[in-house]
Amino acid sequence: MGIKKIVLAYSGGLDTSIILRWLIETYNVEVIAFCADLGQGEDLDKIKQKALNTGASKVYIEDVKEEFVTDYIFPMLRANAIYEGGYLLGTSIARPLIAKKQIEIAVKEGADGVAHGATGKGNDQVRFELTYYALKPDIYVISPWRQWHFDSRSSLIEYAKKHNIAVPVTEEKPYSIDRNLFHVSYEGGILEDIWAEPPEDMFTMTVSPEKAPDKPTYIEITYKNGNPVGINGKELKPVELLQTLNNIAGPNGIGRVDIVENRYVGIKSRGVYETPGGTVLHIAHRAVESITLDREVLHQRDSLIPKYSELIYYGYWFSPEREMLQAAFDYTQKDVNGTVRLKLYKGNCIVVGRKSPNSLYNPELATFEADRIYNQKDAEGFIKLNALRLKTRGLSIKK
Repeated sequence: MGIKKIVLAYSGGLDTSIILRWLIETYNVEVIAFCADLGQGEDLDKIKQKALNTGASKVYIEDVKEEFVTDYIFPMLRANAIYEGGYLLGTSIARPLIAKKQIEIAVKEGADGVAHGATGKGNDQVRFELTYYALKPDIYVISPWRQWHFDSRSSLIEYAKKHNIAVPVTEEKPYSIDRNLFHVSYEGGILEDIWAEPPEDMFTMTVSPEKAPDKPTYIEITYKNGNPVGINGKELKPVELLQTLNNIAGPNGIGRVDIVENRYVGIKSRGVYETPGGTVLHIAHRAVESITLDREVLHQRDSLIPKYSELIYYGYWFSPEREMLQAAFDYTQKDVNGTVRLKLYKGNCIVVGRKSPNSLYNPELATFEADRIYNQKDAEGFIKLNALRLKTRGLSIKK
């Protein structure tokens, strides 16, 4: 095929460790490994050395946490994105950034192709490849899971043993883990039994609600133009803010979700997720919007959230339709300023206060007490006009 150099999205896990060696053996090419530091908390020097030991000609390790939070997570949170009512898209939003960096390295290194470790059953293959083609239409894409003879995690472990490749997965505990600064996801293995409760020792970012403190934690989050900018009156940069919230919400048992979701390829799949800080930010953002957004703007925007969330889940981050929706959502955020007070208690994140210099809430209008602004008699004509079509229909039915 004339391919001489490939940039591989490399994590150091089971799949990509084997893929690195398999690419070299199958295509007889130079393989450059790229590992994005997304806040997964792993020893990146060790991962780099492992890639070199497995045959990589060069290894790129890049800290992309600031870009990840500022340009991917925060825009997604400004849109209140949530897939199928439960998933805050922690893995979905990381893939376009990883793929973008791969393309940048491919251009810099003069590579002919890129490769990833996503299976042919999942969403990640689509997310990676749609990004590749959007940013470099002439790139050659290799997806080993759609080509090789391996058909299970067990067969991969067998190959790893044969080639002396150390892997962090065993046949006794084969569920898949993906972690970044925003969340942790768990899939496969024992989790494929959708009746079985996940084991407590699986979780890493949160404690169970039962083990959370018996006393609630109160926090205040400040927003500016739809973005969180501070906690408890202290201004924080995006990465520090998210890390701080993870450290507060996780010990309070907040952010666990266990769902069966619909993959883009048509398969139903169970995903167990931990998103402690992200869960708090989602709830807090909606609270400050509740007092700063006009009713019809809020309702129109909310009607578009399922589509926006679907675009991220399916892998269309770099699509014109996602960019169009983002522009519309961001337009609504210019007055989303203020502070939200929350109570965190045993897995619950409860809004207990909100204030904003742009608040549309008027206590004199909302009060149940006497007021001099709202004439309650005006509601009679309003109701009768809105009831006209219903009355007309009712008379028609009686005929």
